[in-house]
Amino acid sequence: MIPRYTRPEMARIWSDENRFRTWLTVEVAATETLAEAGLVPKDAAKAIRERADFRVERIHEIEAEVRHDVIAFTTAVAEIVGPHARWFHYGLTSNDVVDTAQALLIHQASQVIVQDLQRLSEILERRAWEFKDTPMVGRTHGIHAEPITFGFKIANWYSETQRNIARFIAAAEDMRVGKFSGAVGIFAHLTPELEEKICARLGLKAAAVSSQVIQRDRHAHYLGTLAVIASTLDKIATEIRHLQRTEVREAEEFFSEKQKGSSAMPHKRNPVTLEQISGLARVVRSNSQAGLENVALWHERDISHSSVERVILPDSTTLTDYLLTKTANVIDNMFVYPERMLANLESTRGLIFSGQVLLDLVEHGVSREDAYRLVQSHAMRAWKEGLNFRELILADKEITAKMPRKQIEHAFDVARQLKNVDKIFARVFGTKRQSAKPVQRLASMKSKTKRKE
Repeated sequence: MIPRYTRPEMARIWSDENRFRTWLTVEVAATETLAEAGLVPKDAAKAIRERADFRVERIHEIEAEVRHDVIAFTTAVAEIVGPHARWFHYGLTSNDVVDTAQALLIHQASQVIVQDLQRLSEILERRAWEFKDTPMVGRTHGIHAEPITFGFKIANWYSETQRNIARFIAAAEDMRVGKFSGAVGIFAHLTPELEEKICARLGLKAAAVSSQVIQRDRHAHYLGTLAVIASTLDKIATEIRHLQRTEVREAEEFFSEKQKGSSAMPHKRNPVTLEQISGLARVVRSNSQAGLENVALWHERDISHSSVERVILPDSTTLTDYLLTKTANVIDNMFVYPERMLANLESTRGLIFSGQVLLDLVEHGVSREDAYRLVQSHAMRAWKEGLNFRELILADKEITAKMPRKQIEHAFDVARQLKNVDKIFARVFGTKRQSAKPVQRLASMKSKTKRKE
């Protein structure tokens, strides 16, 4: 199942043509390895390697009659290979081919996703540095808290993306296994040594133990990791959606000159891409639940997982690719309004510095309880009456008797609050500004071609 939002590379990976072509790659690798071991005639292996081919339409025709996709595949190939085809699929069961080929397909899809993650990472790093010193208000519970910078916010997204890259590479590597252990995994017809050789030929590792299938905890972990990535993208999208609200308007997704936001209200500039990211992330998370349900199979295998995976594996990898691309484009092109950030920062007339005033009073000998009482009383009045909190503090003789005016004014210094931003950036990005970082790759990744968006 290929979703309509699939980009070309993912569409190719999950196409019937590529799926069957990957099955054929597995079959030929097995035949040639068995021929080297003397279990299959070498002339048969040579004929299979040179002649084996198929037409997708023919496979579907046969499957409509036999109701078994692997048998339809082997029959269609046998029609082309001729007499030597009796050695095709020798010693194998269907899932020796299907599960091993699926590992190769997932590896192909994972290469695309790693490239997507790296692109997002690079864009986040660039924009974090761009706004490293752009002050804005930090919010907790949606309420103004203390000053931060917009670059600091993006640096947090960048750091989370680095963790996602590490998690995903580990999960993808865990999926890079094949099996040729037969109908119940006991190697009744082949041997563990042959399995290892066939897998090595395909660039895979052999599963240490399997039943008729590779165990589905691996798939659940992989799908769960995709769900975490989607949740990060949802987090980023949700944050920018909040910042785009009319009352806030500190950042905004790109809106072109010819774009229209509403059929009824010409003024609307809606965060439609961000909302799409948040919505589709829910699908990826839902698919991870289906992956967890696939772990428990009857005995050495039942088929309940198979139909699910035909949907959730193409769907989740395709969606993750799509969402990563969309998010990277949003971050790359989003409008940022530093003046509005500063206006919002100052809109509560100094209230966001209440914590600093509290600490400074404590440093000047006031008990924390008394300091809190003094500061909160002025803060609540400033909230209620719309007054200037700084002026209220300066007019309080009990406070000024304990703390010099210069110290009070220093408590309202934004730069004081942001003094450690450079150190945070050094921890996140290293000591050099926008320092180059080695691109993390999946094992055996060969393609370095950059895809055009």
